[in-house]
Amino acid sequence: MVENFDEWFHDILEQADITDSRYPIKGMAVWRPYGFQIRKHSMNIIKNLLDKDHDEVLFPMLVPESELAKEGIHVKGFEDEVYWVTKGGQRELNEHLALRPTSETAIYPMYSLWIRTHIDLPIKMYQIVNTFRYETKHTRPLIRVREITTFKEAHTAHATKEESDEQVQDFIAMYKEFFDDLGLAYLISKRPEWDKFPGADYTMAFDVIMPNGKTLQIGTIHNLGQTFAKTFDITFEDKDGEHKLVYQTCAGVSDRVIASVIGMHGDDKGLRLPPKVSPNQITIIPILFKKGKEEVLAKCAEIKEQLEAKGLRVNLDDRDIRPGKKFNDWELKGTPIKLELGPRDLENNITIAMRRDEEEKIELALDDDLADNVIDLLDKSSENLSNQSWAFQDEHVKFTDNIDEIAELVEAGNVVSFRWCGDEAVGKEIEEKTGYDILGIQEEISEGKCIASDNDAKYMALIAKTY
Repeated sequence: MVENFDEWFHDILEQADITDSRYPIKGMAVWRPYGFQIRKHSMNIIKNLLDKDHDEVLFPMLVPESELAKEGIHVKGFEDEVYWVTKGGQRELNEHLALRPTSETAIYPMYSLWIRTHIDLPIKMYQIVNTFRYETKHTRPLIRVREITTFKEAHTAHATKEESDEQVQDFIAMYKEFFDDLGLAYLISKRPEWDKFPGADYTMAFDVIMPNGKTLQIGTIHNLGQTFAKTFDITFEDKDGEHKLVYQTCAGVSDRVIASVIGMHGDDKGLRLPPKVSPNQITIIPILFKKGKEEVLAKCAEIKEQLEAKGLRVNLDDRDIRPGKKFNDWELKGTPIKLELGPRDLENNITIAMRRDEEEKIELALDDDLADNVIDLLDKSSENLSNQSWAFQDEHVKFTDNIDEIAELVEAGNVVSFRWCGDEAVGKEIEEKTGYDILGIQEEISEGKCIASDNDAKYMALIAKTY
């Protein structure tokens, strides 16, 4: 898998019924039912976190060219990626309409209408939509696409800079909880100036290390300052009657979250899904013979009902095929727990459980504690996947104070940490010399020298091979 991860990833999306890339537009794919369930359960986690203090909304997909053009810095960042609608039926439109590459220029004209006084602040909204970017590089399903079908974007407005900085920290805490629920290890860094979101004061990002050593950005948080407030005239009247510009933030996650769950937890046999997002948390597989068939099926149905009463998602695979084929299918699709029940097990009042993350067979009594024992196995599975993910990351982040070692370490599948003075010219020199991108700044430091200059180091930074 690690040796040819990209091929494995492409194949597993098809074999496990996640997506189908045969849709006749390059860079666009169809979510299949099993994959869509993974997507749904993943998005429900982030929705529940956001719903605590954000309102869910839905803005139009089309953005007038005049609105998109208002923010020159922002448009410059996306100008080569915008899809344009130029006709309505057979008639040329008086104004071209963009398919949203992201929604700042759709949302903020409305914020300028809705926000009037300090009483209206803060405003916190989010939506989960599809966005379009004309990706010219090599497309990869869920990773580099032309239609991002799962784009969660949150947009907030505040009275002060301090409140917007606090909101950034709130988003960081929220994303930590989200990715922890998915069992994902992550790196958090502040993007360098030349790689921040167009128009932002600064950008914070979450990255994961995929099995091939490449990093995948799975979440971003931007402090927009007053850039968009100035452009779209988003002002409020404070308690003293003075009109002021708001401070704004935005934060997004995309299909890449699903890609990271698939890639980081998978193995040579297929998916290993965290219980919180698996379509079936438990799959019951009856072992059927002519004798005792009805009794086994009846008990399997009873077990299913018992587990579902605890709120678990349960699948009873009663297909008329060999049990071995069923085991292979659910190994491939990553069901966290399989329960096997045959006539002999029924006689002994047990079921044979197997965790997908460990593949160890465990006898469970068919009694009133069965559901609690299964939940305990699911919890252990979640914890194990998370621990394995963090252990992998710990093994693949290497420090060096020798710039000539960076390329070798990255090529060996690592993310490299190093001391940096923070100077942009020096940063770009590091990227040019190594051939890799600086992910961002992890922390401020007050000792040591920069890896590429005689300057004192100010930051511990990360560099990696990226998607």
